Amino acid sequence: MSPRTKPTPPRAAPDPAGDGTARSAASARADANRRRILDVAFTELSRDPDASMDQIARAAGVVRRTVYGHFPSRDALVTALLDEAVEAVMAAHAAAYEGVDDPLRAIAGAMLGVWRVTAPYRLLLSLAQRAVTMEGIRERLAPMHAAGTQMISRAQDEGRFTTTLPPRALVYLLESIVFGLMEAVNDGVLEPEEAGPAAAATFLTAAGLPSAEATALVADLASTTAS
Repeated sequence: MSPRTKPTPPRAAPDPAGDGTARSAASARADANRRRILDVAFTELSRDPDASMDQIARAAGVVRRTVYGHFPSRDALVTALLDEAVEAVMAAHAAAYEGVDDPLRAIAGAMLGVWRVTAPYRLLLSLAQRAVTMEGIRERLAPMHAAGTQMISRAQDEGRFTTTLPPRALVYLLESIVFGLMEAVNDGVLEPEEAGPAAAATFLTAAGLPSAEATALVADLASTTAS
């Protein structure tokens, strides 16, 4: 009788390309799932800020475990959406400053540009204040705050802003105006399309620019951008 031999375990299928193609495909699928979850979460949370992870998983067409595999908690998911919003906000802010010599036009243009980017995220930003806290949001926006402080300082040095508040304090004021008007839109007190120009004009006026001049500047920038 021939001795019994152990069965040979099946060999892994070879990677024809020899460069980790199978792993790359799996990574691409995981990235696509993550992207889909984020896109669906944005839609669901914008529609219903109390949407659960289960609701988001069903809407994304994946099992709950898949969502938690990418985002260990609802706060982590909201934070990931916030990080995307912050990237878009900082890009809009930088674009408004680029090539603009007049500090007032740069500041007002940045506020209008930031609002256009921020408006779709306004409900999520309200959620993010609970998930991340304002301190965490400020940390993420630190480069934008630094650029804004320098531009406000220029406006004060040129005598365009007459307030005695220091530039850094004015950045906090600007932030409060934007978030305050965001809440006003969320509560139905203000129309979304009115909030950006209102935020810019309110800040310029608070910084010491005459109201008529602030309103005219914002209107000019808004019409230029729209055309």
